[in-house]
Amino acid sequence: MRTLACLAALAALGVTPGCRKQEPMQETALRQLEEMTARFAPAEIGADLAGLSEGDRKALAKIAEAAAWMDPLYLRQVWRGNPDLEEKLRRDASPLGKARLRYFRINYGPWSQLDGNRPFLDGVPAKPPGGGFYPEDMTRDEFESWVKGLPRDQARQATGFFHVIRRGADGTLKPIPYSEEYREFLDPAAGLLREAAQLTTNPSLREYLEKRAGAFLSNDYYPSDLAWMELDSPIEPTIGPYETYEDELFGYKASFEAYVALRDGEETARLKKFGGYLQEIEDHLPIEPRYRNPSLAPAAPIRVVNLLYSSGEGRRGVQTAAFNLPNDERVLREKGAKRVMLKNVQEAKFNQVLLPVARKVLGPEGMPWVSFEAFFTHILAHELAHGLGPHTIRVQGRATTVRQELKDLYSAIEEAKADATGLLALQYLIDKGVLDRKLEPAMYTTFLASMFRAARFGIGKAHGKGVAIQFNYLADEGAIPGNEELATFAVHPVKFKEGVRKLVSELLTIQAEGSYEKARALTDRYAVIRPEMQRALENLQGIPVDIEPRFTYQPESAGRP
Repeated sequence: MRTLACLAALAALGVTPGCRKQEPMQETALRQLEEMTARFAPAEIGADLAGLSEGDRKALAKIAEAAAWMDPLYLRQVWRGNPDLEEKLRRDASPLGKARLRYFRINYGPWSQLDGNRPFLDGVPAKPPGGGFYPEDMTRDEFESWVKGLPRDQARQATGFFHVIRRGADGTLKPIPYSEEYREFLDPAAGLLREAAQLTTNPSLREYLEKRAGAFLSNDYYPSDLAWMELDSPIEPTIGPYETYEDELFGYKASFEAYVALRDGEETARLKKFGGYLQEIEDHLPIEPRYRNPSLAPAAPIRVVNLLYSSGEGRRGVQTAAFNLPNDERVLREKGAKRVMLKNVQEAKFNQVLLPVARKVLGPEGMPWVSFEAFFTHILAHELAHGLGPHTIRVQGRATTVRQELKDLYSAIEEAKADATGLLALQYLIDKGVLDRKLEPAMYTTFLASMFRAARFGIGKAHGKGVAIQFNYLADEGAIPGNEELATFAVHPVKFKEGVRKLVSELLTIQAEGSYEKARALTDRYAVIRPEMQRALENLQGIPVDIEPRFTYQPESAGRP
């Protein structure tokens, strides 16, 4: 029993009292944990505040303090046992204890994101697929049966973004609004946002901050989402519950995150033209015309920013390079979605991760075509593409959404769709003469290298799973010829373009039909790491997988380093 316990503890990077040779085991565990942590390359992230007025600088400090509250809140959303575990780790001042705490904070929990959410601490359960949003003993069947018996309004809450599910005294399920469940975090955050609103001289920023503070207390995020879409300010804050990746049970529940950034006015102006072509691109999507949206929302804003501080889901594990929000279908219909490009984060990822990866997987003949411009432009196209294609649909005569129908498969299908449709959109703009023809070979080659970068996130996550779908689909189309001996790959230009178009058609049709069965069949077939990709990934050992941001700007009351 002791031998098994020691082996289990070592495998989990923990230490069990009574194990023989405890000190060497601790040293081994420390070395292994340091190797796991080294996959995140420290990167200094910051921006110049010189252009801000005195009032906006004071407002910025309050906004960042409010953002810091998203950390303990999100930690609880990942797992309700996280706060106690973090406190226990904090009390361990040994080198191993400090290493555990650092990796815990990178992952926002005791599960390693890059290792399929395998526990790296001893004595913790498997990561609950429903996070902290649902009772851990609740089954999918129990939830779905319960929802079917609810009145429409309660069913909407149960499957909506902003209610957790708890058990009542009688054991039955019930929805609890975020404003009640997370009041200890949202009340102080709301107060800080209101203070910031009084300090800024920018009217649109003041309106957003006041309305978002109100949303934290009312649980109604619609008015503040609209105000965020209208925001025109040198400070670009995003704070609240948005993405549903953490809910791996259904993909319904939104996690809290925050990004505090400064707008890059010159780059924002340069990219503004892209938004004007969205309807035209939508009209040419390779799906049946009845599935296209004949009237997209007015041109949604595109913002290029430099990140100052992030928290909550926005800081967990693999760092966000750009985002496309909000996810409320009402806002999408009326205003579209804002695309926010985190330029300084993208530059760090390109230099510290993508370039070394490209040198391995492409070989010297492909490197001349790898460029930051192609990387940056495709990320923009990816975010724009989230707004294209089906969103609100009808299935068997009832109004619904793609997200509701595809459930836990939605995120991976949507990420694959955004990648591939982004490439299709850029090709359309190149063929039209809007973009320089020189971008074409760089765009496909840089994307090929970037697929290996994203595959290393793990296929347990939406982005990694979406990339596996694309790579295997395109490989089957003959679009990615490989050198088996060197484990390198190249782009077949004609087959790559044809394969992308075919894949986009298939993904968009699945979404338009709301077909969970077809989505499942596609992911079962393609969302895997095949031997040829595995060999290439093994050659990337020693190259960072992503960055660990070291923010030069820190809020005074930040609860985490």
